[in-house]
Amino acid sequence: MAASVLRSACGPLRLGVPCLCRRRPPRSLWARARRLPGLVGSSRSVAAASGAGALGSDRYCMELLRKRDYEGYLCSLLLPAESRSSAFALRAFNVELAQVKDSVSEKTIGLMRMEFWKKTVDDIYRDNPPQQPVALELWKAVKRHNLTKRWLMKIIDEREKNLDDKAYRNIQELENYAENTQSALLYLTLEILGVKDIHADHAASHIGKAQGIVTCLRATPYHGSRRRVFLPMDICMLHGVSQEDFLRKNQDKNVRDVIYDIASQAHLHLKHRQSVYFQKYLHLKPVSFCPPL
Repeated sequence: MAASVLRSACGPLRLGVPCLCRRRPPRSLWARARRLPGLVGSSRSVAAASGAGALGSDRYCMELLRKRDYEGYLCSLLLPAESRSSAFALRAFNVELAQVKDSVSEKTIGLMRMEFWKKTVDDIYRDNPPQQPVALELWKAVKRHNLTKRWLMKIIDEREKNLDDKAYRNIQELENYAENTQSALLYLTLEILGVKDIHADHAASHIGKAQGIVTCLRATPYHGSRRRVFLPMDICMLHGVSQEDFLRKNQDKNVRDVIYDIASQAHLHLKHRQSVYFQKYLHLKPVSFCPPL
């Protein structure tokens, strides 16, 4: 049961977790993306872009996403043209927050960056965004689609709490983190697509939790290389597995059982999502419901 979840998550992950997986997406998907007008990324790195003046704020967001969240980049390319730039801005905002934790040496610096984004969101809703490319594009998205401020602030607040570098005490803590980050991102994506429906939000909640759980699993080798383990402690204790087992890359049965149990929880959320989708949205095209998923 968990194997299908893990296999579905074997694509590249660029949200501050480099080189976890080098598998490229199917050629057919990449070919479709390349045919979309004006959206094939250049070979120029994001680091070379000094801001809106270097690439233009919209192009900057697209390049940032292509470099740091390749899966989100490809999915955003498949959105309707009128929603694409807003989706790039939203996901670029998520990337900016996600990479804070791994790019600072002290928690205080990370808190300062989070405070900058809190003020930025406040200024965006006052029609006074700072001259920063992601902030400018996010402001345009907010104006265009009337995005809910609460979800943007939830993402910031949850990322800020995650700066503590503590393992999740139980699977519920991990699900709460996923709800306030991945699910919140999907709620905003639905708003960009003009989908405002409680059943759609319910499905997005389950998908976001599944994404968050699988992302935590995928990041385990990277975190282990930095002497960190974030897997839920209650499941580890249930199987008699210590953090040191993961740091030593132990592959005993009890370690595999921990991974299986965590992946099974993600699979359960996907099953809930499928039941909601087939009951309420079978008549809609998948891309019109929630294409990033």
